[in-house]
Amino acid sequence: MKTEDLLVSIVIPVYNRENYILETIDSALSQDYSNFEVIVVDNNSTDKTLKRIGLRKDDKLKVYRNTKNIGPVRNWKKAIEYANGEFIKILW
Repeated sequence: MKTEDLLVSIVIPVYNRENYILETIDSALSQDYSNFEVIVVDNNSTDKTLKRIGLRKDDKLKVYRNTKNIGPVRNWKKAIEYANGEFIKILW
C-alpha cells in the first residue's frame, strides 16, 4: 500500500511508559481494519520505553524519537505531523 492511499493513522505520543507501551501498540495493531498505520513518537523517555517499542516489528509500525523532550503538546503535534492518513486518531 502506498503512503498516499492510507486512510487512518493511529498516533501514539509517549513518554516514560515502559509498562504500558507494548499493550498500547498491540491494541492498535490488532485492528480488523487493514488500511492504517501506527506511529509512535517517543519524547526522549528516560526509562525503557524505546527498548520495549523495539520488541514489536510490523510493517504498519513507524517509530520516531525526539532528541530532547519537547513537552507533551509539542510531542502530540509532532506525532500528527508524521501521520500520512486522511484521518488521525491519537491513542493516549
